[in-house]
Amino acid sequence: MLREHTCGELTIKNVGSETTICGWVQKSRDLGGMTFIDVRDRYGITQIVFNMDVDADLCKKARVLGREFVIKVSGEVVERSNKNPDMITGDIEITVKSLEVLSESKTPPFLIEDETDGGEELRMQYRYLDLRRGPLKKNIELRHSVLKLTRDLLDAKDFLEIETPYLLKSTPEGARDFVVPSRMNQGQFYALPQSPQTFKQLFMVAGFDKYFQIVRCFRDEDLRADRQPEFTQIDCEMSFVEQEDVLTTFESFMKSMFKETLDVDLGNFQRITYDEALNSYGSDKPDIRFEMKIVDLTDMAQGKGFNVFDDSEIVVAINAKGCAGYSRKQLDALTDFVRTPQIGAKGMVYAKFNEDGTVKSSVDKFYNEADLKQWAEACGTETGDLLLLLSGDRQKTLVAMGELRLKMGSELGFREVGTFAPLWVLDFPLLEKDEDSGNWHAMHHPFTSPKTEDIEFMESDPGKVRANAYDLVINGIELGGGSIRIHERGLQDQMFKLLGFSKEEAQEQFGFLLNAFEYGAPPHGGIAFGFDRLVALLGGSESIREYIAFPKNNAGRDVMLDAPSPISKEQKKELGL
Repeated sequence: MLREHTCGELTIKNVGSETTICGWVQKSRDLGGMTFIDVRDRYGITQIVFNMDVDADLCKKARVLGREFVIKVSGEVVERSNKNPDMITGDIEITVKSLEVLSESKTPPFLIEDETDGGEELRMQYRYLDLRRGPLKKNIELRHSVLKLTRDLLDAKDFLEIETPYLLKSTPEGARDFVVPSRMNQGQFYALPQSPQTFKQLFMVAGFDKYFQIVRCFRDEDLRADRQPEFTQIDCEMSFVEQEDVLTTFESFMKSMFKETLDVDLGNFQRITYDEALNSYGSDKPDIRFEMKIVDLTDMAQGKGFNVFDDSEIVVAINAKGCAGYSRKQLDALTDFVRTPQIGAKGMVYAKFNEDGTVKSSVDKFYNEADLKQWAEACGTETGDLLLLLSGDRQKTLVAMGELRLKMGSELGFREVGTFAPLWVLDFPLLEKDEDSGNWHAMHHPFTSPKTEDIEFMESDPGKVRANAYDLVINGIELGGGSIRIHERGLQDQMFKLLGFSKEEAQEQFGFLLNAFEYGAPPHGGIAFGFDRLVALLGGSESIREYIAFPKNNAGRDVMLDAPSPISKEQKKELGL
């Protein structure tokens, strides 16, 4: 090894010893006859000292070192006169006796500091430099720790880690595939896996009753802060289980994860149905760190001559406690927020229940004080509170109110980093109908089992069938989802028929799985967690990009590699393209 110690290792107990360290020049300070340099590596920072009176040539050599030069120094560990309690190595420094420049550096395009002057796109272009910064380094270290802990926790529960192929067959279900042309089979294509779903079910048929994999998945879909075209899942499957077994197993897993990583006790996991989540929170992934539930006021609000409400399918409200003092400017800002294309509401109505006992609304022309107090009673409103109302089509209005609820929760400080509220969302619809085509689609995927008591409705009333599915949500973030799977060929055939597959199409696309079900398939179910989202949540961030070593930008591009990019004519010819 070129070094004897790292830059985060030396302490007061090493004083008097000789050592050699290597690292990057963080910063340099010339103070008269002394030069002080901070040397950084992955483990920390150590201050080194050059004295002009002791070795002028060595000191002059040190003074021409630029930021991010890679150096090797040897010398004596001494106690610092001006100690830094914020650094592990803050009690010591190294009096340098020899210096070697291992690599010179151009001036970096942004400061390699915890607080940098580089914009996100620039930092992604030079991601290898950005990764030298303390916050990014800590994020990658956290990712490693969670990877290791995941394996340890699942190994302790007798799960086997088994790898699945990356070159698969493209299927029409789910998100868009990334496809890979085959040179040896020209005109044919592989698809990169959106998930290992069918393979993990085949593992259950094969008798590996507890499987997991920390697996790379690929989906060609629009990006958000919590979504990347390639991402990592903790993929799990179990045999001979019912829904309760899966929930219990992975509640325990998640509690251990938060306890070991953050020393946080997650407490009880609430459970609510999909319908309750949508009606009370306007989302199938609600943040339940605060109440502010949605209240349906349709019956009370309609029939008073206010056409906006009278012509709506639903009128809903939330109660913002203590917000009656909101100014007109603040209320206008909320109205502008709900009118943005992302939210899609046409407007907002408010009612203030002032501290002096008066009631003031934006629809006083249509509703008297008695009407407004009726609203207040339904919403649990007290003096000093503010009611916010939206109306329109049921689904869109509930979702819009869910977004307004989250905004108010953030403004009022109810969504604090470091507090966690986990819950399971259950009883999703098995199918959803495409309004344009009238066709049914699987809400999760076509291998999800219906609730046993709802199977009778699959032919007569498919929209009534509930899925034996579950999502784990923490702080409004969908961390994972899964289901009990179909394990009988007859029921799987029925599901494919509902989704519009002919027998021939189903056999062509999924014949390998259907055939496997004829050779003794056990009841089974599982779950997959978004690993990047989990690490970001543990790290206190909503953006997963800062926890991925080399992420893509919002356009799905790698700006460091400049990918995707064209390929040569020769490559195209080889691939038959």
